Amino acid sequence: MDELVIGIDGGGSRTRARLADARGETLGRGEASASNPRTNGLRAAQQEILSAIERAFNDAQIQKRRVEAACLGVGGLESLGPRDDLQVWMHESIARRVTLINDGQIVVAAGTPDNWGIALIAGTGSIAWGRTPAGQTARAGGWGYLFGDEGSAFALAREALRAAACAADGRGQPTRLLGIILDHWKLREPLQLIPQVYDSALTNADLARLAPLVIAAAAQGDPAARDLVERAAEELSSAVVALARRLNFGSVEIPLALTGGLLLEAESLRQFLLAALEQSQFRFAPIELVQEPVIGAVRLAVELLMKS
Repeated sequence: MDELVIGIDGGGSRTRARLADARGETLGRGEASASNPRTNGLRAAQQEILSAIERAFNDAQIQKRRVEAACLGVGGLESLGPRDDLQVWMHESIARRVTLINDGQIVVAAGTPDNWGIALIAGTGSIAWGRTPAGQTARAGGWGYLFGDEGSAFALAREALRAAACAADGRGQPTRLLGIILDHWKLREPLQLIPQVYDSALTNADLARLAPLVIAAAAQGDPAARDLVERAAEELSSAVVALARRLNFGSVEIPLALTGGLLLEAESLRQFLLAALEQSQFRFAPIELVQEPVIGAVRLAVELLMKS
């Protein structure tokens, strides 16, 4: 029987699984909803991971079975309470050999030439993760939506809501964001934002969907929106530079892999980010947009298979 591996990207908004052979050649792809145990709970995360894997087997037209090796990249791994439970479950349910790693690590594996450098993820949340050629690792950001995730889609949406509220009160500069957000949620007046945000079943991912509206308003010349996008880029740049400093990269060119829905879809944000990074003491090259971090999970699953 042919040896199979599975790579899984367990995101805060979506789960992607890829079934591959021992050479890393893709056989099937599958997607499901969010599978971060911290935000969704362990049981719900397990169900979404299994759903994505089952769809990958179906796509490959292969009967589902336990494979030889699997790699799961998930955000907030270092502080994940049920990490051991998740790893044991993966071993029992998915693969004979498993590795559970930070989602930044699969981005580095997917988007850098030699599996070292810095990954910057900005989707619903945000984090920077880095690895040196010698294997030293570190992270910056990723503290969660209450006191972190600067530069993320959720943070950008939150700041847009603040700007809209200030404009409604006359405490801040006028901005088209107020009308844009009201129209998006089909609200008649600003005070309806309160029950919309606090009394509805909106998730962080739902709120984060305001971020593209902010990007569009900035592109149309709204000063408040542009300020928010520039500030988000500066926050992301700060995380990357802090990480480069902690890892003592010095004067070498640092491979940089960018991913996450916000970074991939918002070219203006990326341009502000790259401009901010150019002002730092570090040099970043090559810079790669990683459309599918799950590719890195497959590569690491193949490595795990080869080590056995």
